[in-house]
Amino acid sequence: MKSISTPECAPPAGHYSQGIVHNGLIYVSGMLAVDPATGERRLGTIEEQTEQALRNIEGVLKAAGSGRDRVIKCTCYISDIELWGRVNAVYATFFGTHKPARAVVPTRELHYGFLVEIDCIAAVEG
Repeated sequence: MKSISTPECAPPAGHYSQGIVHNGLIYVSGMLAVDPATGERRLGTIEEQTEQALRNIEGVLKAAGSGRDRVIKCTCYISDIELWGRVNAVYATFFGTHKPARAVVPTRELHYGFLVEIDCIAAVEG
C-alpha cells in the first residue's frame, strides 16, 4: 500500500491519509470544502462546497496517477437530502459523460458544519 499526500488537497485533520493506493486502485478519503492553499473552510453554498470537495478529490487522484475519468464509485454524504438536486447538478458537471457508480447517504450533521462530504474509489494508471 502507498499513502498519497498532496498539497493539491487540504491536509488531513485527523489520523488518516488523503488517499491510499493498493492493487491498482486509489481509495480517496472523504473530502470536505476546505481550501488546500489556505486551509480555510469554505462554508458557502451547497454548490460551492460540492465543487471544492470534488476539486480536492481531483487533487488526490492526480497525485496518485489517476483522474476523474477513472473514478469507479463515489459516496456522497449530504446533511439535507432536500439539497440533493443542487449537489447532483455540480457533480454531473464535474464528471461530464462519465458516470461512476454512486451512493447518496443522507446524514443529519457533518463535521464542522459542512453540508456535503464526498469520497471515491478510482483506478490508477499502470
